[in-house]
Amino acid sequence: MESASMRNTNDAPIISLGEWIITLLITAIPLVGFIMLFVWGFGSGTNPTKANFAKASLIFVAIGVVLWFLFIGAIITAIMSGGMEQ
Repeated sequence: MESASMRNTNDAPIISLGEWIITLLITAIPLVGFIMLFVWGFGSGTNPTKANFAKASLIFVAIGVVLWFLFIGAIITAIMSGGMEQ
């Protein structure tokens, strides 16, 4: 017989297609979507699947911001070094 500790404790309900569409629409709104990712990712009453999605999205946002700063830094460096030669 299976003990209580061996059972799957993740009995979260399945998120419907409509809920995912609404979630993606909300995340597409610039500032509201960013704030909602934090609410969903670290809120206590959020479905674990949606919380994991929000955390993964925040990681991708952080990676994008770092890459953007590196890209802008490279462009500024190229402009500054090109301007010094003249």
